Amino acid sequence: MAELKLPVSEEEIRKLRVGDAVELTGRMITGRDAAHKWLIESFREEVAPFLKDTVIYQCGPVVRKNPDGSYDFVAAGPTTSIREEPYEADVMCRYGLRGVIGKGGMGPKTLEGLGRCGGVYFHAVGGAAQVLAHAVKKVERVFMLEEFGVPEALWVIDVEKFPVMVTMDSHGRSLHDEVEAASREKLKELLGLGA
Repeated sequence: MAELKLPVSEEEIRKLRVGDAVELTGRMITGRDAAHKWLIESFREEVAPFLKDTVIYQCGPVVRKNPDGSYDFVAAGPTTSIREEPYEADVMCRYGLRGVIGKGGMGPKTLEGLGRCGGVYFHAVGGAAQVLAHAVKKVERVFMLEEFGVPEALWVIDVEKFPVMVTMDSHGRSLHDEVEAASREKLKELLGLGA
């Protein structure tokens, strides 16, 4: 499994292909529905440096606040990505993101944005929220906690060996589309609808 250091250059991201297994190490930021909407309503100068050349993790974490005011991630599973389809390409291109982490894949607008702006979609394993939380080594800071609440806030985190797989790349391939097309063909065959 290849290790990818964050932040990462567009050149390095464009080397990745569908099927590549990767461990991410470095800074990333979480963001779900409220965060994506907020990021495209206006350019957010305060968050922009934390998004440049890194990845946004579509995650609604469970977070523990320690007596010293620091935070720890208790659970950090991926959320279903397709909800962010209206926003993701715009967020990526506006802020210079190099990747998205989630589950289930995304649609044609995001795929086009990955090619245009130089990014990939990383699939994280659903149902492994506690395991993935162990890869989160530090919470650097949090944006919009009061306004959005814990799951929807933008958490800036440092991760080590966070396991993901490239399922959409900057070269126009989507494993999700390929699996769907193959499944449709198999269904036609099973139903006797083939040519």
